[in-house]
Amino acid sequence: MKLTAGTFAGCGTSVGVGAGVLVLTTSLDVAVVVGVVSGGVGVLTHAAASSVAATAIADRRAPSPLLTRRASRLTRIRVSLVSTLARADLFWSTERVASASGDPRVRLIDCRFSFDEDMRSRYLEGHVPGAVYLSWAEDLSAPAPPAGHPRWMLQGGAAFARTMARFGIGDDTMVVGYDSEGGHHAARLWLALRRFGHDRMAVMEGGIQKWIAEGRPLESGSRSVEAPAIFTPRPREGVVASKEEVLAAVRSGDPWLLDVRRDSEFTGVEKRAARGGHIPGAVNILWKDALNDDWTLRDADELEEFYTNAGFGPETSTITYCQAGVRAAFTHLVLTALGHDQVRTYDGSWEEWGNDPALPIITGRS
Repeated sequence: MKLTAGTFAGCGTSVGVGAGVLVLTTSLDVAVVVGVVSGGVGVLTHAAASSVAATAIADRRAPSPLLTRRASRLTRIRVSLVSTLARADLFWSTERVASASGDPRVRLIDCRFSFDEDMRSRYLEGHVPGAVYLSWAEDLSAPAPPAGHPRWMLQGGAAFARTMARFGIGDDTMVVGYDSEGGHHAARLWLALRRFGHDRMAVMEGGIQKWIAEGRPLESGSRSVEAPAIFTPRPREGVVASKEEVLAAVRSGDPWLLDVRRDSEFTGVEKRAARGGHIPGAVNILWKDALNDDWTLRDADELEEFYTNAGFGPETSTITYCQAGVRAAFTHLVLTALGHDQVRTYDGSWEEWGNDPALPIITGRS
């Protein structure tokens, strides 16, 4: 699809974030910065395209005189629009997040996490203004059973409701999460909210790195929640899968199992449980293959083709899993954003499966 209503800021021109900014005219005659231009070709991000592309395409009026005068010094180019996600509302652009700053109906959540470092300190050093910090391992996980495994299972409804209330997330709150690894830690919160019937959440595409690269402001120190909210858990089926459901899938071949861990984990070379390997019949696709090198999402059509060629088309019933249901939650989110409706995440993942000697495993590549 081609659009000729774009303008390009040439070398030495500063517009918005920097030179090479794509500007579209909406039906309100407002110049909206929605993407950047590289090598003479304008490319919209998923989140930006979703928010303004439809309006810009529909509006065929001449631009306002003010915009015409401002654009007179710029060179017109033909712009190629990237394809948009079927559920583009699940990924917000940094611009959209910035515009929502200060909105009491929106709760920003910094979900940065690492097993090797306390990322709360990074949050204190600098975060998106207004964001509160959440650790999926500490704040979203149920206590481990006496046997010690599985760890990091999602909380039950009552506990999760208390957690959300503590973070100021109520029944009508729009939640926007971000992290520093493409959104896969934030996706664990998305999965938990979806599990308990709350669909009002998006992940900030590109994460904190994109926010900083664009020169957007940071806030240091801790941000507290002014007042607890009321969150009503509404447990929903078809979001997470149990060990028993996964075992049934192994025996029947349906749903398909999607292992999104590293190849070394899949083959058993890297062992992060009592046993290494993978669930019989699982297909291995690294979760990070959905992302570009800068942690933004790949083009929607490219992603659809990628997953379909691996056997996971829009109609495929799928169960994702990883080590603790975090990377798997991200792939679940991406597939949902593509419009795949029959996707679940195995909550216990390899943390449960690999530590249960009664369950079948395969080592190497199957």
